[in-house]
Amino acid sequence: MVPFVDLGAAQAEIEPELNAALMRVTASGRYLLGAELERFEQEFAAYCGTRHCVGVASGLSAIELALRAAGIGSGDEVIVPAYTFIATWLAVSRTGAKPVPVDVRQSTYNIDARQIADAITPRTAAMVPVHLRGEPAEMDMIDEIAAAHDLLVIEDAAQAHGATHRDRRVGGLGVAAAFSFYPSKNLGAVGDAGAVTTDDDALAEKVRLLRNYGMRAKYEVEEVGVNSRLGEVQAAALGVKLPYLDGWNRTRSELADRYRSSLAGSEALTLPEVEGWADPVWHLFVVNHPDRDACGAALRNRGIETMVHYPVLPHLSKAYLDHGWPPGSLPVAERLAGSTLSLPMYPGLTGEQVETVAAAVLETLPPA
Repeated sequence: MVPFVDLGAAQAEIEPELNAALMRVTASGRYLLGAELERFEQEFAAYCGTRHCVGVASGLSAIELALRAAGIGSGDEVIVPAYTFIATWLAVSRTGAKPVPVDVRQSTYNIDARQIADAITPRTAAMVPVHLRGEPAEMDMIDEIAAAHDLLVIEDAAQAHGATHRDRRVGGLGVAAAFSFYPSKNLGAVGDAGAVTTDDDALAEKVRLLRNYGMRAKYEVEEVGVNSRLGEVQAAALGVKLPYLDGWNRTRSELADRYRSSLAGSEALTLPEVEGWADPVWHLFVVNHPDRDACGAALRNRGIETMVHYPVLPHLSKAYLDHGWPPGSLPVAERLAGSTLSLPMYPGLTGEQVETVAAAVLETLPPA
């Protein structure tokens, strides 16, 4: 059996530290907006190279609150990738704005920056590029377009903790960035958690206000806020894990290199491509095959778990069927949604397991 992800394997080495952090929180009697959160916010901001980090309850909430704090709301349009987890779109909708999709690049799955200009209208106020699978989007071109059209850029970095774009870490490449710390992420909590990073003092303060009911002081409600606080237990766990993140990411990169080398001989598979200016962190390792369901079934029969990410794209989901993007309107994203297969990838995975998976893929692969 090769599991798709094994969180216990990655955390076994730090279990004593995690237990000590949990005991520290319970002994303190402070479970919200305390010292653990403040410490982690400072450390993660420094890690991303930003002045501020504001912990929130989830990655979706991080995108929503970053957009709201930046002034995005009803009547605005926000450009988003067609191929992404639906949380990217939902966060835009929750502000009252309209998500406007742009197709993605076949090679990287990230938003195709060359198509962004065609999607801009007088109502366009912001863009939310996603660093999908841990590979940075084309931020040079995206930021250039944003500057030319006076648009805000909010990074969706939910899968890209530690990834770099031209030697700069994601999280500081737009006006703000949103992170998810869902347990399976490269930096994962022990439940739902998220954060907003930014260099904008006013935006950071606004997110802090919005995450806590819109209150700066108890019962003094200044904005229509939400309950979206990153708890002390989650912050303590993340604080323990953060120093290990770069090492875990290096392990992911080594595993990805081994996958790419072992699978390079197959003409039926399309393997991930990496731009020369990007240093991805391989949250997922995804291959493409026109009969990926048969591939997944064959691997499952051999005890190897795989996953299909985003088989139903946001624009084809029931939530957005009436928004004007019928089947066929975003062809590259739709083609990827029908052909991608995610192979096991996590720091506790061994090189031998990667070889086992790769050999099974090549032995059971249907003709293209």
